Amino acid sequence: MNKKANLSLLLVMWALMLTACGNTGSDNSAENALSEAVSEETTESTNAVAEGAQTVPDGLVIPQDMTPVYADSLKDGEYNIKVDSSSSMFTVTDCVLTVNEGKMTARMTMGGTGYLYLFMGKGENAAEDGYIPFEENSDGTHSFTVPVEGLDMGIDCAAFSRKKEMWYDRTLLFRSDSLPAEAFAEGIINTAESLGLADGEYSVGVSLEGGSGRAKINSPAKLTVSNGEAFAEIVWGSSNYDCMTVGGEKFYPQNTEGNSEFVIPVTGFDYKMPVSANTTAMSTPHEIEYTLYFDSATITAE
Repeated sequence: MNKKANLSLLLVMWALMLTACGNTGSDNSAENALSEAVSEETTESTNAVAEGAQTVPDGLVIPQDMTPVYADSLKDGEYNIKVDSSSSMFTVTDCVLTVNEGKMTARMTMGGTGYLYLFMGKGENAAEDGYIPFEENSDGTHSFTVPVEGLDMGIDCAAFSRKKEMWYDRTLLFRSDSLPAEAFAEGIINTAESLGLADGEYSVGVSLEGGSGRAKINSPAKLTVSNGEAFAEIVWGSSNYDCMTVGGEKFYPQNTEGNSEFVIPVTGFDYKMPVSANTTAMSTPHEIEYTLYFDSATITAE
């Protein structure tokens, strides 16, 4: 007999016992028994964990070269952050990371409304006092506010399905390379000043990640330091880019012919600097997220 049938039977038994007692309310034993039984039934219904064919393949790959980033490496504040999930059924459409006094929390807005609770851990260990309920937003979307142990590391998160009435184990990855440079504490990211770069022209090795993986840029790139600030000349492998965005500021090509060339600020060296670029190669223009890694060890004066 399934759980819903069990609960229905309990309700019938309760009604019969109330009738037998004359429904006077003088004897609360039947009501108390039902309350305990329903509580037990509810607890049992949230203990089931999806296994085997009930789950989808884990789609999260955590790069081996990732080093966890903890709250002490960040400045207090709120930052938009990208979250990767091990399951296509658990999609985070927006996330705001809050750093405050050495602790981090994240408010994740979901792509659906199918989960009632989250538990930061494995579903088999889910305890009721650790359930995190959803918060309904004005547009009907659901958000969960969860503690974040660290960035750039796999974090266990179990999600309780409203429809299936069971826990589904997920792994989340909060990506530090989606944070702006100003989110990091002093000394965490190398800058032109911390590297002691005098005003002048240099070359620097730069690598690109993101998108489909097919986009290319020229490396080394021309690097200019002026008044202590660094700027890089980014030359794409095609002429299909008409805009780049760095730290919310838009930059446009320096040329009208040939492959797209941009001059953008370098907010930091030796970390994956988030940028986006608008491509016209598709049927409609698309803005694509990338990261640029400027390797300070390759800086050479021109």
